[in-house]
Amino acid sequence: MLREIVFDTETTGFNPEEGDRLIEIGAVELINHIPTGRTYHQYINPEREVPEEAVKVHGLTYDFLKNYPKVQEIAKDFIDFVGEDGILVAHNASFDINFINYEFKHKGFHTYSWDRVVDTLEIARNKFPGNRNSLDALCKRFNIDNSARTKHGALLDAELLAEVYLELLGGAEPTMSLSSVAEKTQEKNSWQSDEKKYRQARNFPLSDEEEKLHEEFLQNSLTDAVWLKD
Repeated sequence: MLREIVFDTETTGFNPEEGDRLIEIGAVELINHIPTGRTYHQYINPEREVPEEAVKVHGLTYDFLKNYPKVQEIAKDFIDFVGEDGILVAHNASFDINFINYEFKHKGFHTYSWDRVVDTLEIARNKFPGNRNSLDALCKRFNIDNSARTKHGALLDAELLAEVYLELLGGAEPTMSLSSVAEKTQEKNSWQSDEKKYRQARNFPLSDEEEKLHEEFLQNSLTDAVWLKD
């Protein structure tokens, strides 16, 4: 069983080493690339003001966030949601993982090694070199409805990314087993089966005039037919 956690974060800025902090985490669980319906979502008190430039991106102000738990109060819940077997999937994963690892490490919690991380941005760049590969651009490419994404939001972005991720993997129906493929192929090619179905014979009666013309044709036109020779 393959268990993946597609997730996204929102932050106060770009660099945790310069004092920027996590303010939101959203995640969805996939089993064998199929969403299970289990999600994780948490706003976080960053214990600092949120710059106006960041607020323009995600709309999250410190006044809104200050009554939510601090990162040390939510870290265990996220770690439990990911579990020991969860593979972390993110778009531009180095950004999100660096923030989570920095925050968790400084609060005495578990951090994540890179062998447990899948970066969908890297996959997209390899698949579509030279193209725009932002989450919005990939949603447009794969006809995924992102109309609700008026601002960045961790849970909504994680849900959209889960759809994008499946398309990047090939877009095949993940629930289709080999046996179901065989069944669908058999249905599609049922005309090739042993039980062939034939049309019922139809009768086209000739008029007296048509029979007469036919006789004249046989007598006058087929005098040299091979079946008439000795």
